[in-house]
Amino acid sequence: MRGPQRPGPSADGNLPLELTAFVGRSAELGELARALGSARLVTVTGVGGVGKSRLAARAAAAAAPRDGVWRVELAAVRDPGFVEYAVAEALGLTDHTTRLPRETLLEHLAGRRCLLFLDGCEHLVADCAELVAELLGWLPDLTVLVTARRPLGLAGERLFPLAPLGPEDAVELFAERAERQGLAVRDHASVRELCLRLDGIPLAIELAAGRLRALSPAQILERLDDRFRLLTGGGLDGLPRHRTLRTAIGWSHELCTGAERLLWARLSVFPGGLDLEAAEYVCGGDGLPSENVLDVLTELLAQSVVSREETPAGVRYRMLDTVRAYGAEWLAATGDAGRLRRRHRDWFMGLATWCELDWFSPRQGEVAARAEAELPNLRAALDHCLTEPDEAHLGQYLAGSLWFYWVGCGRLSEGRRWLELSLELDSEYPRSRLKALWVLGYVAVLQGDAVSALAALQECREAAGPAADPTALAYAEHRTGCLALVTDDMPRAETLLRSALDRYREIGELNSNVLMGQVELAMARAFLGDLPDAVRLCEDVRRVCEDHGERWARSYALYVLAYAAWRDGDLAGARELLADSLGHAHGFNDLLGSVLSIELLALVTVAEGDPAEAAVLQGAAGRMWPSVGLPLFGSAHYNAPHELCAATARRALGEERYAECVRQGALLDRQAAVARALDRFGVRPLDALPSPRGPGPRHEDGADMRQPAASPTRKGGETAG
Repeated sequence: MRGPQRPGPSADGNLPLELTAFVGRSAELGELARALGSARLVTVTGVGGVGKSRLAARAAAAAAPRDGVWRVELAAVRDPGFVEYAVAEALGLTDHTTRLPRETLLEHLAGRRCLLFLDGCEHLVADCAELVAELLGWLPDLTVLVTARRPLGLAGERLFPLAPLGPEDAVELFAERAERQGLAVRDHASVRELCLRLDGIPLAIELAAGRLRALSPAQILERLDDRFRLLTGGGLDGLPRHRTLRTAIGWSHELCTGAERLLWARLSVFPGGLDLEAAEYVCGGDGLPSENVLDVLTELLAQSVVSREETPAGVRYRMLDTVRAYGAEWLAATGDAGRLRRRHRDWFMGLATWCELDWFSPRQGEVAARAEAELPNLRAALDHCLTEPDEAHLGQYLAGSLWFYWVGCGRLSEGRRWLELSLELDSEYPRSRLKALWVLGYVAVLQGDAVSALAALQECREAAGPAADPTALAYAEHRTGCLALVTDDMPRAETLLRSALDRYREIGELNSNVLMGQVELAMARAFLGDLPDAVRLCEDVRRVCEDHGERWARSYALYVLAYAAWRDGDLAGARELLADSLGHAHGFNDLLGSVLSIELLALVTVAEGDPAEAAVLQGAAGRMWPSVGLPLFGSAHYNAPHELCAATARRALGEERYAECVRQGALLDRQAAVARALDRFGVRPLDALPSPRGPGPRHEDGADMRQPAASPTRKGGETAG
């Protein structure tokens, strides 16, 4: 869940609509609320499917601490090293520095009275326990709510074991599920007995109710009893509750058709949600034609095996972790797991390739939403590439192709981790390695890590010649010029950037990266005193961006044009350009673009005669910079406007009043700071940048956004086409 969770009917956030029925539990809800009021760490335990997440979500929303509730869904996180990244992601934190996510979390949560809800920790207990112990140790106002099948084992942990539903509530849930299907339950005796057989476990009851279109409650009970007898040697008692759920899932699985069982197993390779196109490609074929996947998926939806949800990236499907795990066991038993994982990898390799191309198009906002939605699947694809023999080059290619997401959407820290992991492996494909190198150099430049950036870019430049890769050479030279720009070597920056732009023209390269090179050259020219040339370069970038519907690089061009307008005394023009630039940078979650625009807005504001507001904006920017890196890159050229603004505001306000206004600004989080900066224009900041035709993975004509391209692989027949 991105953003704080608040009380109300949508408090379940992104839980599937079909699985959010909340029957009974009023007593448990009150008890859990009291536990949260008296303990800083509460862990809701219980068997799978008993309703831990639903109850905890309601209790968390009702708690409503001063600074919000943040939910972290951990079921899709498989690598323990990414627990911290998942928490930072849920809190909406963007950190461009080389700091570990844990440091960012500690800094962000300091002084906040909030509740952190870690949902589904059972497969990551040790790592979650370590993180929670440190957070609670350093943050006295933090409360943590956990759902897991076993405790974290920390001192002071309050355990809240959740029992199954009582008989009346279980029958009510069954009837509610029947009503959703347009069916009325009349055989209450059979329903009551069925719910007893299922131990009152909500998920088991919902799966059984999913069969009401074909079977009466008495028939469901009879068939389920037969299965229980097989497991207990003839008796109907003595079956542990975890076995009860597994039996209910297995019984539901047995009642599926062969095609439904096959799709259930194959869908288990998706650790996160998925869309129809991915299901058709990855799961189709070899016994399940792609054109039949939709019909089979519809049946699994009707049986509550799969749920449907609306997202900014369009309609998506998901399976509960317990159900997915059962499918994964069946997939492994078929011996087809390796092939399906390769197909999953190929689909997301292709998706990343097309997203990289579509980043330079009117679909930029759509691409950003799609990449965000597919992050768990992209992580799984990267992990597969980096752990399978002879596939390091695919991991390098995939990590490099996602540069637009790492850089343009505020994911520098995670992107750097994947790039470095991929480059630790040997690869027989130099082009993939060279791409990962220049992207790593780019990320390191933006993080303010000049030493690592120079090392990666130098290696790329030296290897690009022998590898006959002029594209990698151009990008490495470009990013080396960018490094010179932010370290105040303007003559070298100009030389390298002009050379890189010439190389781009020679090879016919035109995309957002190329346009950013021209913006960076314009900035160098501006710092060298040639404002007309800087304006000419950025007006050209603006024109090309608007011709192609590109908005990310355009926001940086507008920043430079605003700087030139301020230098020329056109304060109204500068403010208008900065409002446009800031609105789009924030929409892309581009923290660097946002903070640069706010810094320059402060200077424009003081020039307009409002030193107090200028100081507030400087305070807001000051709070943002630690998550970006060295303030204003430690550059004298970038810092000069900031110092001029501060000096002007101090003279007008006096030191004490200026410091008070800066402190006031430092209390604003990023969303509030952007909203305040844009307030004079009546502009509402974008939480997420929409595409021109609205979010979703399909075009106006109903065609797929893109069919993923083929990925290079030695295993024939496994690439998308």
